[in-house]
Amino acid sequence: MCCYKETGTFANIELNKIVEWATENKITFNERKSKVMLMTRRKRKEWKEIAIYLNNRPILQVERLKYLGIIFDRKLTFREHINYVTNKCMKLIFTLAKSAKLNWGLNHKALKTIYLGSILPLLLYGAPVWVKAMTL
Repeated sequence: MCCYKETGTFANIELNKIVEWATENKITFNERKSKVMLMTRRKRKEWKEIAIYLNNRPILQVERLKYLGIIFDRKLTFREHINYVTNKCMKLIFTLAKSAKLNWGLNHKALKTIYLGSILPLLLYGAPVWVKAMTL
């Protein structure tokens, strides 16, 4: 079993290798924009702080992280991402419902176009990453 101190040590060693490679290839990383998140499926609830450094400066440790539009949490449940997408889609659907009345407003074809162009892509974006969380 690996302890958290060793995890931080291993992560710092590997991150230093990446920084060395980046320096050789004229790439820099901004430590203020970087974040670290310890991911685990353990049942324990305690928060473990690990010290990870980039350019000899500590990186902020977070419990959730938005990466390429998908919200990752440290247990990989994706609950926050699913809630975020659900709320965003509900707002769009309620807005569409206001403009879709029987006697006036947008017709069926226009509503379908809006649904296929805005709501469906929101629902499906990144689904291969988080869809298994729906069954957990």
